Amino acid sequence: MQNPVNPLFFEVFQGNGKRASQSLADSLPKFGEYPAIFGFSGSRLALNKSVSLLFSNAQLGILPSHSIFAIRSFSSSTSSNLNGHSFIVSYLINSCGLTLKSAQSVSKNRNIRFQTRERPDSVLRLLREHGFTNSQISKIVKSRPEVLLAQLEKTLLPKLEFLRSIGVSRPGLSIIVSRNPDLLACSLKHCLIPSYEILKSVLVSDEKVVRTLNHMGNRSFYSLQKRFSNNSSLLRGLGISQSFISYLVTQSPSVMCQEVGKFAEGVKKVMKLGFDPSKLRIVEAVRVFHLMSHKTWEHKMQVYRRWGFSEDEIWLIFRKCPTCMAMSEKKIMATMDFLVCKMSWQPAAVARVPVILCLSLEKRVMPRCSVVRVLLSKGLIKADIHLSSVLQPSEKLFLERSVIKYQEHVPQLLDIYQRKMGLTELGFAFDDKFKISGLKNV
Repeated sequence: MQNPVNPLFFEVFQGNGKRASQSLADSLPKFGEYPAIFGFSGSRLALNKSVSLLFSNAQLGILPSHSIFAIRSFSSSTSSNLNGHSFIVSYLINSCGLTLKSAQSVSKNRNIRFQTRERPDSVLRLLREHGFTNSQISKIVKSRPEVLLAQLEKTLLPKLEFLRSIGVSRPGLSIIVSRNPDLLACSLKHCLIPSYEILKSVLVSDEKVVRTLNHMGNRSFYSLQKRFSNNSSLLRGLGISQSFISYLVTQSPSVMCQEVGKFAEGVKKVMKLGFDPSKLRIVEAVRVFHLMSHKTWEHKMQVYRRWGFSEDEIWLIFRKCPTCMAMSEKKIMATMDFLVCKMSWQPAAVARVPVILCLSLEKRVMPRCSVVRVLLSKGLIKADIHLSSVLQPSEKLFLERSVIKYQEHVPQLLDIYQRKMGLTELGFAFDDKFKISGLKNV
C-alpha cells in the first residue's frame, strides 16, 4: 500500500510551490532547537531557500521521485523524534520535579532515551519506598539522569542495601545519596566497595566512614581511588599521625581527592610556614589551603588589614588558628566590630588568641561579654580582665567563675547570660560610646 503524500506536495503541482515551500519550512522545528535531528547546522532562512528550490525544481518537472519520498521520510522521522523528546521533557517535569530549563538540559543526555514510563516509574517508586523526598529525587535526576533507567534488582537495590549494611540509617540514606548521586551511578563492585575499603583502612570504624560519606562531594569516588593512597603516603612521610589524617579525611574528604601534584604543593606551603607535624593544626592548614583560591586568600588578608593587622600578625593568626582564614568576611567583620568597637579590646589582643574569632558571636561572645559588662559596671571585677579568660573557658567554668559566684549581688545575671533578659532592662547597653577602660589586651 502506498504511503499518503503530504497535502503540501499537491500544492506544488497546482502552481502554489512558493506558498507550500514556506508552509512546510514553517512546520519544521527551528535549527538549534533539535540539532541532533538534522545532523547539520544552518539558519531557518537557509532551510526556506532549500525547500523553495526543491519545490521550484518540482514545478519544472526535474525533481527526482526519490526526493519526494526522502522529504516525506525525513518529515516522519522528525515528528517521531520530536514526540519522543517532548515525552522525556514532560516526564522530567511532571514526575521528577525538574524545571523546564533543567528538563530540557537533562533530556539532551543520550543515556536517558525512553519512550514509556515503566522503567523510570519503577526507579522513582523504589527511591520513595526508601524515604527519598521529591526534592532529593529531583536533585539526583538532575545530576545523574541515567539512574532513571537503572535495573532495580541488579543495580540500584544492591547499592542501597550495601549502604545500609555499613551503618547508614534510613533517614541518612536519602541525605547521603542526594548529596552524592554518584553512589547510585557508579559500579558497586569496581567503585563503591573499593572506595569504602579505602576509607575504612584509614578511619577504622564504619561510623566514621558513614560520617565521611556525608561530607563527600559528587564525583569524588573516582578521584578517591586514584589519588588517596599517594596523598596519604605523603602526609605519613612527613611524620603526620594516622589520627590526624583520619581527622582530615572525616572533615574534608575532598582534600584527599586532590590531584597529587596540587596536594603536594599545598602541603609544601604549610611546611614552609613552620607548622609542627606533631600538632593537629598542620592538617587544618592543609585543609584551608585546599579550600581557598589565591584570590580568596588575598581578599581575606585585606579584610584583616582593615582592622590594622600587620602582615606578621595575620600570619600569626593563621599559624595559631588556620580556620580563621576560612571564615566568611561577614563573620570576621562582625566579631571584630564587637570586640574592638563595643568591648574596646585591641586587635593585637585578638591576634594573640585568634581562636575566639571562630566562636559563635550570638551564642558565646555576646552573652559572656554581657555578663562582663554588668560585673564591671557594678565594680564586682577589675577592668584588667583578660580577653582569653572571658571567651576561652568551658561553659561550666565560666558559669562558676562569672555567673554563679556573683548571683547574690546581681540576681538577674543568669538571665542576662541566657539572654532571657536584655542589658537595657538593667540600664545598660552595648553602643559605640561605651568603652571598658583598662581591659588587658593579653
